[in-house]
Amino acid sequence: MVSNDQAAWWQFRGHAVHGLCAGDDPAQNPQVKERPALLLVHGFGASTDHWRHNIPVLAQTHEVHAVDLLGFGRSAKPAALSYGGALWRDQLVAYVQERIGRPTVIAGNSLGGFAALAAGAALGDQAAGVVLLNAAGPFSDEQTASPGGWGAIARRTIGSALLKSPVLQRLLFENLRRPATIRRTLRQVYIDKTNVDDWLVESIRRPSLDPGAFGVFRTVFDIPRGQPLDELFAHLQAPLLLLWGIRDPWINAAGRRSSFQRHAPENTTEVVLDAGHCPHDEVPDQVNRALLDWLAARVGENTLDPQPAR
Repeated sequence: MVSNDQAAWWQFRGHAVHGLCAGDDPAQNPQVKERPALLLVHGFGASTDHWRHNIPVLAQTHEVHAVDLLGFGRSAKPAALSYGGALWRDQLVAYVQERIGRPTVIAGNSLGGFAALAAGAALGDQAAGVVLLNAAGPFSDEQTASPGGWGAIARRTIGSALLKSPVLQRLLFENLRRPATIRRTLRQVYIDKTNVDDWLVESIRRPSLDPGAFGVFRTVFDIPRGQPLDELFAHLQAPLLLLWGIRDPWINAAGRRSSFQRHAPENTTEVVLDAGHCPHDEVPDQVNRALLDWLAARVGENTLDPQPAR
């Protein structure tokens, strides 16, 4: 068994990418080899650490990977990169092809959900499934509306004019990475605050101290919209699971769910949870169970019964 905190460093386009690999080696365990690998993708400002309550459980039955997107976590934060969905899509596609090398279910939260869907569509039959947890990204019929995602949240909160000032951006960044601000923000988006603990706060604060972190932060307000979700759905060949934290205060979860229902492929599975923006960390036992049940039903595995994380 590989420890769930064993780093799996990798290079993408010459930049260091941090990841984790956990679970039995499929080359040594034929039962694991028959199941798809899992790749977990964090949201904006988070990292592989945000899957702390999921990896130990899922790794009991699967080969599990988690990766820090470029610009986040322990991965490199180079100033010259054009951050956005295309970069992160290509990073995930390359990770599956080069590091995993077999069919993979990609699960992503928020911004990571958009990247996971884009990668799943691009991978074709190399994607064994896609799981979206309160995913970001626009639909075609929203393209003329106000942009969504993290930039829109910031604009509503702060104002577009202020965000154009490098000095004010720096002041905002310094405030947002204060432990008290991180904790307050997390408590706004978790309905059950139990898991908003010192460890989680520090896991978000630590990467913000990296030299390139401010440069990445400045780009978030100008990240391209990326390909519309409905176009990505049209290209997706793999089964799709939508996991909703339906009380998400950062998005209109009920309205967004309706949009997904209009555009998602037939036979998409939905699970609605009484949680906020990050259900995988707020109600991890429910998310782990839903994911494993879906794998058993949709990806053709035998019923799995791992032990809860806590």
